[in-house]
Amino acid sequence: MFELFIIVFVILLGFLLFMLKQASENNVLYHDVPIDGERERATLFFISDVHLRKISKKMIHDIDGKIDAVIIGGDFCDKRTPISRIYDNIKLLQKLGPVYFVWGNNDREVGESKLRGIFKETNVTIIENDATLIPNLRNRCYLSAIDDTSSKNVQYEQAFEKSREGDHVIFISHNPEVFPSVRQRYHADLMMGGHLHGGQIRFGPYGIHPHGSFSMREAVATLISNGYGTTMLPLRFGAKPQCHVIHLHFKRKIAKTTNK
Repeated sequence: MFELFIIVFVILLGFLLFMLKQASENNVLYHDVPIDGERERATLFFISDVHLRKISKKMIHDIDGKIDAVIIGGDFCDKRTPISRIYDNIKLLQKLGPVYFVWGNNDREVGESKLRGIFKETNVTIIENDATLIPNLRNRCYLSAIDDTSSKNVQYEQAFEKSREGDHVIFISHNPEVFPSVRQRYHADLMMGGHLHGGQIRFGPYGIHPHGSFSMREAVATLISNGYGTTMLPLRFGAKPQCHVIHLHFKRKIAKTTNK
């Protein structure tokens, strides 16, 4: 009986250590999004759900090429996150390019005024119920975002009112559950969100939430990230941490002709 207990203990300990190891991985996924427009390429870096985690210097260093916009898709921090770590993580992300922040459901636990002050001090642009053009592109491409859906201040119209016909829109919401209704009402070339952590701990197809994905949904490129950090315990299984490099390939579509 004691030997059986030891065997079970060793298996459970090994499983726990494996989940700890998986939660500390640095996985950068690369995606390509073709968009009808004047020929050029723009590159975005997307990271969400950092929470308590310290961003890896090596991961940032290993990302090659120019990044036109670094997008924090919410839950950059929570009540557990030391203020010094918020500054350190911002400094690392700014090595890639200009940083834009979208509210998540846990960020305000730090104190909204305190976090706004940090972002103002460090030149991080907050996008909430608004849109801002990605600078230095020939194509007019907006980063459009709403406040977190857990707040009472979500204004979809304001997030899309700046864009006009012919403009391109990258829509960000921390909670991707709004994506289906947004696709029906507004134009977007790409949608990005996090929040669900891919279930964080899942067994094959089974998890509290769906696994993260990158897919075309109703002709709109849609990225739902597993996120970079964790909530509750720093454990992951079957839902590896992720952040993303997205290449936007602007190129005019060639109309097909038929011989008569």
